[in-house]
Amino acid sequence: MTLTALPQPLRPRAVRPGDLVVVASLSGPLHAAYEPDLEQAVVVLERMGFRVRRAPLLEGGRHRWWSAARPAEIAEELNALLRDPEVRAIIAHDGGQTALGYLDLIDFEAITADPKPILGFSDISLLHLVLYARTGLVGFHTDLATPGLGGHWQRATAARRAELEKLYSTLLTGTEPIGALPATPTWECWRAGRTEGRLIGGVINRIVLNQATPYALPLEQFDGAVLFWEEARGLAAYVWNYLQVLRHAGILDRISGMVVGIPDGIDGLDSPDASRTLREIVLDVLGDRDIPVLGNVEFGHAGPNLPMPVGIRVALDAQQRTLSLLEPAVRPLALTGQPGA
Repeated sequence: MTLTALPQPLRPRAVRPGDLVVVASLSGPLHAAYEPDLEQAVVVLERMGFRVRRAPLLEGGRHRWWSAARPAEIAEELNALLRDPEVRAIIAHDGGQTALGYLDLIDFEAITADPKPILGFSDISLLHLVLYARTGLVGFHTDLATPGLGGHWQRATAARRAELEKLYSTLLTGTEPIGALPATPTWECWRAGRTEGRLIGGVINRIVLNQATPYALPLEQFDGAVLFWEEARGLAAYVWNYLQVLRHAGILDRISGMVVGIPDGIDGLDSPDASRTLREIVLDVLGDRDIPVLGNVEFGHAGPNLPMPVGIRVALDAQQRTLSLLEPAVRPLALTGQPGA
């Protein structure tokens, strides 16, 4: 397979202490019961040194069907944040089921003119994929504000919270590569090997859905990539089928490695009447494709999340159970006028 030269990722400007970070409803609504979790998330962001503001649509109890508002309203608010020079980063309050409804309303030119970090995962991973495909924007696949910073983080140990705060702060403000992400005993080598490549991924069902739209990543962007994915709820058979879609699309033949998140509530895994595990499902679909696979890494709905910046080069050594970020996710302030520098 001949690898083609891919465009460089579009890195946002590094966020500075005192910069404004906005928490926004980019998909699902804020249920009134989770207002304390959102308030705690604001505390975490402020402790990192940022000013924090809530976007207007982020009102407890406000909703339209399963969404925070109509897709056009969410897109209008997102575009306003993208165009506002005071806003230096956007973090999604939660995931949901709405991003597919406004992909055609996003102001891609505003992103190219002033790229800024957009943080979140779940439904927000769809945005990361689309924005990376259309503009090269590095996607900050990180915890969401309300269920993550204000939820999972608060149930972690004090040491783990401190580690995550430092990691996220460095991701947003630091212009040197982070290097090895902090590994834990949950990480498993499912297929040995080493590779380097751009990190691309998200929730596996969103990867599959996105590839069925006009906003799909060109297949060439998977050449040599390290594919990361996770899934929550649903059925083990669904995961097998999603992987089969990636196989039929030729994506599994292009990637150089795979990183799988901790599964969350997937029915049919490790059940008493079957021996199937997520590892067995993955290796079954991969067949004889000899690429390194690292499993049970802390990203996804099981939370808390290690950051997985879409578009950044990583080094994966499955046997040694290491995953290292080889590039910074943001660019130095002095290079603000040089998109993608």
